[in-house]
Amino acid sequence: MNSLGTIRIPEPMPMGSYPPGDVTFLLKDLSDVRLERESAERERVIQGGGHYSESLPIEYRPTAEYVELFHKTLRDNAEALALATGTVAELILSKRGQGVVLASLARAGTPIGVLIKRYVKAIHGYDWPHYSLSIIRGKGIDENALLYIHQRHGLSAVQFVDGWTGKGAIRKVLSEACRDFGHKYGIAMNDDLAVLADPGQCAETFGTRDDYLIPSACLNATVSGLMSRTVLRGDLIGAGDFHGAKFYREWLEEDLSNLFVDEVSKHFEAVQAEARSRADRLLADPAAAETTWQGLKDIERIQRDFGIEDVNLVKPGVGETTRVLLRRVPWRILVNKLDNPELRHIMLLAKDRGVPVEVYPELTYSCCGIIKPVRGESE
Repeated sequence: MNSLGTIRIPEPMPMGSYPPGDVTFLLKDLSDVRLERESAERERVIQGGGHYSESLPIEYRPTAEYVELFHKTLRDNAEALALATGTVAELILSKRGQGVVLASLARAGTPIGVLIKRYVKAIHGYDWPHYSLSIIRGKGIDENALLYIHQRHGLSAVQFVDGWTGKGAIRKVLSEACRDFGHKYGIAMNDDLAVLADPGQCAETFGTRDDYLIPSACLNATVSGLMSRTVLRGDLIGAGDFHGAKFYREWLEEDLSNLFVDEVSKHFEAVQAEARSRADRLLADPAAAETTWQGLKDIERIQRDFGIEDVNLVKPGVGETTRVLLRRVPWRILVNKLDNPELRHIMLLAKDRGVPVEVYPELTYSCCGIIKPVRGESE
């Protein structure tokens, strides 16, 4: 067991476009490092055995039509998002008490962590600390970030937050990371993951299990505080560093991060009673929050039907399918039905990239993105 007394963790540098009171990014600033690779080149490297965290995709610059779709979706879904946020926040409060420390998983979890923090402060008056930290499949969680939180708050009250679940890969990584961290440092942590949407049925704390469009999944950095995905590479990240990320300061005029959380936050008071009621119903019926991992059965069927050996090439759910279209080399998109209004942005992106879309019967998720197989390991 390692001694915590000998570990010195650096103070985080100011990053991101959110107000400082909304979130502290426990990330090393790599803004001046050239990390981006073209999608096809990056795909060959990843599937050839390289790790996805060693480079970044080139950020998608959305068309005017696509940005307008984001705004329309936000207008249409803001109240539903507020209700899901409130439900998650009320569940956390009931399960964990008043002294919670939010730890959102960068980057999809960051906007959701900001929303939960704002809800609890607006409705209950609690100002929960909120940090954003890196977790990477195949490499684990940023231990230095956890140690930083431990030195200031302890880890017993940490609540991990993400945007949504796909097939549950990060959920598994989080559980393994918390167990390994506990063995290494003798510090017990609750590995519960709170998400806005849990279509994969692999989280116990969620706002909904419907697979619907969370507008923050539509865009990348411009709805996530202008932050990139996280990076972990030996020549850039030292033993005492946080995992890295880029802060795209040059996109400040295009940033929609604060617009997103501001619009959803306007509905908090209106949905409070229903959020509390939904949380109470979930707490009273443990079976309703059971983690069945039902989505994995869909993935296994898709693998059989399309002859896909590598499960990591199959990305289920609206959020994950969006990511495939924005930063991978997509092969095809499967949908539960062509006229699903939650998939308008998927259809736009697929058309823009020339990716075929086909109906796949009895799909648990609204859609599923399949990455074009090259060879070897993938993200």
